[in-house]
Amino acid sequence: MKKQTIELLAPAGSWEALEAAVNAGADAVYMGGKAFGARQYASNFDREEMQKAVYFAHMHRVMLYITVNTLVDDSELKELADYLLFLNNVGIDGIIVQDLGVIRLARQIVPDLPLHASTQMTVTNSAGVELAAQAGMERVVLARELSLDEINKICHGTDTEIEVFIHGALCVCYSGQCLMSSLIGGRSGNRGRCAQPCRLPYKLVNASGDDLLEGKDAGQYLLSPKDMNTLEILPQLIEAGVASYKIEGRMKRPEYVAVVVDAYRRAIDSYLAGDYTVPEQDLANIEQIFNRDFTTAYLLGRPGKEMMSDRRPNNRGVLVGRVVKLDKVKNKATIKLDKELHLDDGLEFWVSVGGRVGATVTSLLQNGEEVITAAAGTQVTIDVPHGIKINDRVFRTFDNQLMTYAAQFFGEKAKRRIPVSAMVTAKLGSPMTVLLTDDEGNTGYGETAFIVEAARKHALNEETVRKQLDRLGTTEYELADLVLECDENVMVPMSEINEARRLAAEALDAVRLEAFAPARPQRHKVPRELVPQEKISRSRHAMLTVHADTPAKAQVALGAGADYIIFGGDVFNSDQLTEKDYRAVAEVVRSYGKSWAVATPRIVKEGQLPYFAKLFSLWEALQPDAVYISNNGLWQLAKKRGCKVPLWADMSLNIYNDQNLEFWREQGAVGATLSAELTMAQVEHLAAVSPVSVECMVQGRIEMMVSEYCVGGSFLGDLHQGACKNNCREQLFLSDRKDAQFPIVTDQNCRMHILNAHDLSMLTNVKHMEAIGVQRLRMDARNYSNEATAELVALYKQVLNGYKEVSENLPRTTRGHYFRGVL
Repeated sequence: MKKQTIELLAPAGSWEALEAAVNAGADAVYMGGKAFGARQYASNFDREEMQKAVYFAHMHRVMLYITVNTLVDDSELKELADYLLFLNNVGIDGIIVQDLGVIRLARQIVPDLPLHASTQMTVTNSAGVELAAQAGMERVVLARELSLDEINKICHGTDTEIEVFIHGALCVCYSGQCLMSSLIGGRSGNRGRCAQPCRLPYKLVNASGDDLLEGKDAGQYLLSPKDMNTLEILPQLIEAGVASYKIEGRMKRPEYVAVVVDAYRRAIDSYLAGDYTVPEQDLANIEQIFNRDFTTAYLLGRPGKEMMSDRRPNNRGVLVGRVVKLDKVKNKATIKLDKELHLDDGLEFWVSVGGRVGATVTSLLQNGEEVITAAAGTQVTIDVPHGIKINDRVFRTFDNQLMTYAAQFFGEKAKRRIPVSAMVTAKLGSPMTVLLTDDEGNTGYGETAFIVEAARKHALNEETVRKQLDRLGTTEYELADLVLECDENVMVPMSEINEARRLAAEALDAVRLEAFAPARPQRHKVPRELVPQEKISRSRHAMLTVHADTPAKAQVALGAGADYIIFGGDVFNSDQLTEKDYRAVAEVVRSYGKSWAVATPRIVKEGQLPYFAKLFSLWEALQPDAVYISNNGLWQLAKKRGCKVPLWADMSLNIYNDQNLEFWREQGAVGATLSAELTMAQVEHLAAVSPVSVECMVQGRIEMMVSEYCVGGSFLGDLHQGACKNNCREQLFLSDRKDAQFPIVTDQNCRMHILNAHDLSMLTNVKHMEAIGVQRLRMDARNYSNEATAELVALYKQVLNGYKEVSENLPRTTRGHYFRGVL
């Protein structure tokens, strides 16, 4: 059994947030550079700041991890390689990575730099952890959709460190699987520029456009989760064996970081002391600093709509009272307080008609007297803007006293210094020596170039020496004790004492830093050829592959001319595929003399691994031409079983560069489906350099989200009460502010998939895609009827075979990212 560590991991999007995290008690901090990080809208750190950050964190015994967790284009690999060398050489303690191409490159050029698998790798089971570990990961950040029981099983079945999120904003989609931001706004979450479409208002409508939630107890923010808060169940996570406890928030203010880290530090320490308690004040502070209301997400079950902040997608503050009296002439309101109120607090009035009205408390009147603080249970009169009404609820969004408390953790006045003891000797005829010793027993030595001589005017004494030794302001130290061994009536110039002190402090720095994080070997070499030369395509004939979810659909696709059937995976209905279904497809494919593959779902939980182990046995018996794998854990499962069927890396594995393709080739892949976020130029390049066959999607609805949360089951089926009563009665859509309608489909595991509002259609470009070397052109027919599938397959085959020329794409379709790309 591995020895358990408990690391409190804090975010930092700015220098002040880094100080707040360290000073409030974080064991480790994660932050991003100016590129390749998944929060490109945070302030982030340039190289000089990062070097300072390593020094600051390590001096205070805090680990520092850097996010390199975006998908990377081949044109960026040279810059990435240089960045990885810098991170290695500057002493970063680890990098958090999503792209398997980045992982492969890092292992080549900085093999000693620890790698952590980002939650955007969508690791959902122990087999995924095993694949990540074999790929070189020392730590895996699990998907946020796992239960305590699943986390417990994973932790106790691996020696790899496991990290989980414990506090902060939640994504409604499985991280790494969301294309909503890029498809709606061209800003890719996988590239670090998520526009947060999940925080926008939507209506839940049917095919007729009827608002199904009108008049019901539901808000408009149907994709906006509450914030995670695990203070009540933290002991269970610790007992599950989690190594690192991650707070989300690189976009948050330093006050947020300070307050949240401060509370969780106390909580963890109380657990370690054997008496787990969370003070009421900590709970109140956590709620006040930022909340969309709180949830434990999926740790204790599927909470349905109770997990959602559907009425407000941003900070809602804390309810402090209601308006009980109003003077509209003087614009004053009297509030009956449920909580203490302070001068300079920021308030929001939730006005009766809807909306919010803000105000700052510039004066507090209680019984006609000016006060600074008013207690809960009292009434207080304040100045208010227009629009306030009697009975409006009053929320505090800015707590002046809490912000003052948080401010002690960052800035110059908040500097936490390391106590040192000084031993100074001044012997006639010898250099003066300074020996500094820190709280761990590390020492640093310095001496003067000056030889101690007899004093002509002022002899050295303890007060003089202390005054110079105390000047440690530019260091991380403060003088605690001084021992002076000094001959009588000797002198040393002040500048020489200062120089000896500086040399001792620098020497102590070096010893202290080496004791905490021993220097790793410096690396400077980059592979000569990061990207191979483009080559002539091996084939100019492309197969039309069709992804079908029923045997009947597979049959009509083959009848219309499909070259290759992909069967299964996430089925867009609630029926589990049976052995009979797989056998039926195998038989019909053989009857047409064509080829086929089985597909896997994107999400596979721990408890489903035995089921898929049996499925692999069935698939091997049916001898398909490939298995299209969408979940990294199933790849590992197939490898461990010695699967005889060739493996194909599917689109959900986010294949964006040649290094990624090489990774999957080394894992045994015979082919790969490229990311839907690539442009045509990027596709042309990858098709020309790829070590395996490549496939691109050309027709069908692109999946924008896959989620453990189901909006239909939550708001129409009362999922929070246990079993869902909705039973997927009708086709549902999310309708946005521009009246675009996004189909909602539920798979066989009751997971919600949100599809793009328009079909992708590349009919006018398939001949070009064939010409540039894309070997397989994929139609996703899972959302089509049998009739539509047959028509579309026949049309594409006519174009590919040269029997028909088309000048326009199909109506009401999109060309996705092929000609617009992503940020």
